[in-house]
Amino acid sequence: MEKKKEGNAEKFFKDFGKKVDQFVVELNEANDRLKKDFEGKYEDLKRTKENLKKEVKNKKRWNEVEQSLKKAGNELENAFKAAFQKQKKKKAKTKSAKPKDSAQTKAKKKTDKAKKKSSK
Repeated sequence: MEKKKEGNAEKFFKDFGKKVDQFVVELNEANDRLKKDFEGKYEDLKRTKENLKKEVKNKKRWNEVEQSLKKAGNELENAFKAAFQKQKKKKAKTKSAKPKDSAQTKAKKKTDKAKKKSSK
């Protein structure tokens, strides 16, 4: 009778073994999928590399790009120079346009301030 009756431990290990086997199968399937994905991405990178090599060999195109960038850089430099020269000129004009306060204007300002304070 004891042989026919399966113990709890035997049942547990039997189920556990089946689950481990299923897990290993799933891991292998996932490994295969990942391998295919990475191989595809690797092939894409290889193609991109070859395309970049071809473009780099096309020196005429890169010379045009370089010239355009230089031109843009020069224009930007000129724009900054013009902007800062205008600011310097404005500052110089405002400094030279301001007359120095005479003693009378200083005294008038002080009395105006005093009047404002007393009126508050």
